[in-house]
Amino acid sequence: MQPRITLITLGVADLARAIEFYGKGLGLPVKESTDTVAFFETEGTLLGLFPREELARDIGIEDDGSGFGGITLAHNVESPERVDQVLEEAVAAGATLVKPGQKVFWGGYSGYFRDPDGHYWEVAWNPFF
Repeated sequence: MQPRITLITLGVADLARAIEFYGKGLGLPVKESTDTVAFFETEGTLLGLFPREELARDIGIEDDGSGFGGITLAHNVESPERVDQVLEEAVAAGATLVKPGQKVFWGGYSGYFRDPDGHYWEVAWNPFF
């Protein structure tokens, strides 16, 4: 397997709401959007949105909504100030602030938000990148 991730798909409860959140709220450019799926362009990877129950069916598992799935998505920015700005933008778009931006043990600055479907995003400034 080659070391790359080309698509990350999030299962969402309300596709129209999720498209609004990621497209208009966070400003991600839409590559394709239909009434059953949406794709947003990010640098080097596509972000896909697909109805959660359909995604579970495609995988062949039950959609039991068992809480934290042990995964976060990360968005790295150029400064600690930009971390705070992106967190504010996400909250204004409908996200829930989980952890405000703050200095972290590894030497950077980060915070977390949860999107309307419960997916956790870290917004971080990493001085080592």
